[in-house]
Amino acid sequence: MKFENITYSILDETAYITIDRPKKLNALNKQTIEELSHAFAKADQNESIKAIILTGSGEKAFVAGADISEFAGFSPQEGAELAQQGQEKLFDLVEKLGTPVIAAVNGFALGGGLELAMACHIRVASENAKMGLPETSLGLIPGYGGTQRLPQLVGKGRALEMILTAGMIDAHQALQYGLVNHVVSQEELMGFCEKIAGRISRNSPVAITAAIKAVNAGFNTSGYQEEIKAFGEAFGTEDFEEGTTAFLEKRKADFPGR
Repeated sequence: MKFENITYSILDETAYITIDRPKKLNALNKQTIEELSHAFAKADQNESIKAIILTGSGEKAFVAGADISEFAGFSPQEGAELAQQGQEKLFDLVEKLGTPVIAAVNGFALGGGLELAMACHIRVASENAKMGLPETSLGLIPGYGGTQRLPQLVGKGRALEMILTAGMIDAHQALQYGLVNHVVSQEELMGFCEKIAGRISRNSPVAITAAIKAVNAGFNTSGYQEEIKAFGEAFGTEDFEEGTTAFLEKRKADFPGR
């Protein structure tokens, strides 16, 4: 597959996947999700690759969310399919990958971007990183595993506060919450991730794959299907219509309410 929205390279035993849509702050659209899915599968099938580093191009954003213009007119069924296909093609794929994935969070990681970082096995943030799940400000809920992975990482109370307020936290607060493993300067970010990848590469690939599978087994839940259902239903509400319209018109939403 020819990649247009991402770059893929290999150096020594590490694969580098970079989301390359800087004018859109590396926002996820269907094509980018498809390309990422192929790139991760390609890296995982290469037995010489011991770790994968995922990042965004530029210094502003890892992934600043989903491309809202792509789904603003979706029906509830289309919304549910969007979440289901995205989870299966990319987010669940990354989480279950036998090759460890390190997210180098180099700026904004919002909505689907934070959900993608949370699906990775290890997260390292630059000091300028900002993270959040703003979906409720659009009349939506997180639809790519955010309602499940965020509580696993930061706890139920903090997760609900982040989701319900639609607010952002900075890198140091994310470190305090346990949302990221480390915070370093922008200049140190890739080198720091490469050091982690190097330490991983010295260990048994078979054991690493088994460890990822065993850890994931402890978090198996039906909550992802509930999220997909609720995400799809949101597309049939007046709040969704108002939220997405306001976003695209660059104004504050005026939600009708219950």
